[in-house]
Amino acid sequence: MDHSSESARTVAGWKRWLPRTAVAVLVPVLLLMVTEAALRLFGVGAPSGVTRPCTIRGRPGSCSNEFFSRVFFPVRMARTPRPYAILRDKQPGTVRIVILGESAAYGDPDPTYGFGRYLEMMLRERYPDTRFEIINTGVTAINSHVVLRIAQDLADKQPDLFLVYMGNNEVVGPYGPGTVITSAASNRAAIHASILVRSTRIGQLLGSLGASLSSGPGSRSSQEWRGMEMFLQKQVRADAPAMGPVYRNLAANLRDIIAAGRSAGAKVLVSTVPTNERDCAPFASMHRDSLDAAALEKWSERMEQGKNLEAAGAYGDALKSYLSAAEIDWQYAELQFRIARSLWMLGDYPAARERYGQARDLDTLRFRADTKINDIIRSVATSAGPGVELVDAERVLADQSPHGVTGDEFFYEHVHFNPRGNYTIASVFFNRMQVQLGLPDPATSEDVLSEAGCERLLAFTGYDRARILRDLQRRLQRPPFTNQLNHAEGVEKVRLAVDGHTEAPEQTTAEYRWAIARHPDDQLLHLNFGLFLHPYDRNAAQQQFRMARPFDDASYLANWRKMD
Repeated sequence: MDHSSESARTVAGWKRWLPRTAVAVLVPVLLLMVTEAALRLFGVGAPSGVTRPCTIRGRPGSCSNEFFSRVFFPVRMARTPRPYAILRDKQPGTVRIVILGESAAYGDPDPTYGFGRYLEMMLRERYPDTRFEIINTGVTAINSHVVLRIAQDLADKQPDLFLVYMGNNEVVGPYGPGTVITSAASNRAAIHASILVRSTRIGQLLGSLGASLSSGPGSRSSQEWRGMEMFLQKQVRADAPAMGPVYRNLAANLRDIIAAGRSAGAKVLVSTVPTNERDCAPFASMHRDSLDAAALEKWSERMEQGKNLEAAGAYGDALKSYLSAAEIDWQYAELQFRIARSLWMLGDYPAARERYGQARDLDTLRFRADTKINDIIRSVATSAGPGVELVDAERVLADQSPHGVTGDEFFYEHVHFNPRGNYTIASVFFNRMQVQLGLPDPATSEDVLSEAGCERLLAFTGYDRARILRDLQRRLQRPPFTNQLNHAEGVEKVRLAVDGHTEAPEQTTAEYRWAIARHPDDQLLHLNFGLFLHPYDRNAAQQQFRMARPFDDASYLANWRKMD
């Protein structure tokens, strides 16, 4: 055999096919690049980065990009963070803290009184000679897939510390099995590829065209944001096969978020996620798959009997009926919650605590971090190595709750903190942060600024408390809250709380003026004071709004609050 002839034919073949292959690959790539450049040139689509270049009082910096979430949300459903601005050149003596997370990290229902703001007050008062920049990137309805992208983009902004507080939206957020925001996906590589494509102008154009063609009643593209009620038809069982990828993806994303912080030279605080277990009944329940009609009838009889006995105050007999029903089907979340309440009333608090946890974990509208999610957070954080510390907020709040079960003492509803909850969590972060950042003369727990002290500096007035509670009242009057078995009790608690917060406009004005005098450069104080003044004196309100602007781009003022 003539090996030299065979080699020559092989080389000739390569010479003949290599140019064709190169043309077949390179021409489409070049065409895509030219198309992408042309779309950018003609303003088609929107920038998809987490931040955008801007000027901050005449100095270059990066500002939050209100178009970023369109990578993950249909345009009419897009969520945005509270606007923030980051100077390109960090000033000497500045400590830059980035908060990463979802709506609870954002500070819902009002981010100006979230735990990040309490933390800011504590740091200001304890270390007046240090400038603290609290950059809250929290966004409603996102999950770890989005938080990872935010962390990676902000890693080059000279952070000193990443504070990670996430876990409630792993199922209902983008790509989760219970989402209405994107298509569900379990493969992490496919999710990353989808995010990459959706970030391009070509991807945005194709998405818009697809939305236009498929728009119609009930389609994602035709919906506007309607809160939690959008997810009513997206129930997911605790034992659903789709939950496995949810847990694996969370662990992988959290490891990469930590890696992004460490690569930037930042310390990382990772928190578990407490939820309201005692006073938040399950939003939805489902029976086990194998339950036949006869068994369901027996289960229903025992459940109904238990309800009647419980309503009559016969908690011991009610518990017997409920446990008898659980022998037929224990997976029904509402049943576990009723068992927990009966045990609680009978004084068996350890058993009640276990059942309250089961009711939360079995809730098929999965808006709360479950036991496995918090176990993953603990495992990843404790094994991450130097520079990473776990804050077990779930256990901290449980230890300060009646008989170890968290409830309305810390939460407005299912996961969002009330003032006491925000203060308590901020105190824990503050104590850990002092040591981790090596701040001088760290305060002891007794030295931490009090809740009342924080709220005076925040100008958290009676007017603002009542305003937030009225917003909460409206929220509780919509599904899925209206489907909860203790809905009426929750609504009555909020009504009574609203009635307890009344004050004269003159008092509110005085509280704002005092707080602004203490910190005249606090833009959020000016913002909230402007919102309060607007019905009374629009000129004075507009002056406050001008002082509230976080950066020089006037068009972004609308992100703070659209006013007439």
